[in-house]
Amino acid sequence: RSRLPLMRALAFAASLAALGACGGTYTTEVPPVAANEDTTLGTGDVFEVRVYGEEGLSGAFRVSQEGTIDYPFVGRINVAGLEPPAVADRIRAGLVDGQFLLHPQVSVMVTEYNSKRISVMGAVREPGTFPLSPGLTVVQAVSLAGGFGPLANRNATVVTRMIDGNPRQFHVPVEDVARGHGSDFPLRAGDIVFVPERVF
Repeated sequence: RSRLPLMRALAFAASLAALGACGGTYTTEVPPVAANEDTTLGTGDVFEVRVYGEEGLSGAFRVSQEGTIDYPFVGRINVAGLEPPAVADRIRAGLVDGQFLLHPQVSVMVTEYNSKRISVMGAVREPGTFPLSPGLTVVQAVSLAGGFGPLANRNATVVTRMIDGNPRQFHVPVEDVARGHGSDFPLRAGDIVFVPERVF
């Protein structure tokens, strides 16, 4: 993992913790999914291509440093900055233009957003930055970070998200959620999950 994003996230999380200690405002509201949320593909992202009835043309692809993939028969395709449906359109067009298939039915599903990351800080066993996988939640993110540390205040977990250029903090009672007594919190790129320690 890159150390620079981790150091930046640590500094940001520390400042947020200080704000919280001074009476910061938290909300338990789960924000709606933004209509303009970035789901474009970038370097290192992995996606599944499915071509109906054509197993040899289906499989997993990772976006290269140049923002491309090498697709069977079609060759090199630039996918960086494209939404998954647009990638499917390019693959479909390549198969038709090359006269490999007449009416291919192509679907693309992202399995790893390595170009988009979240951070998990505080009282967890392995704090750091992690790839954002589709549908990743706070409970799952804590698990990625090795689980809670022995002094974690699990129900005081906070997610910090930039909304319209301003940080918003959301309280997520992770222990209650894990026991089925609350709703989990879906994460998006750039979110910081902070687990404070218990105050004795």
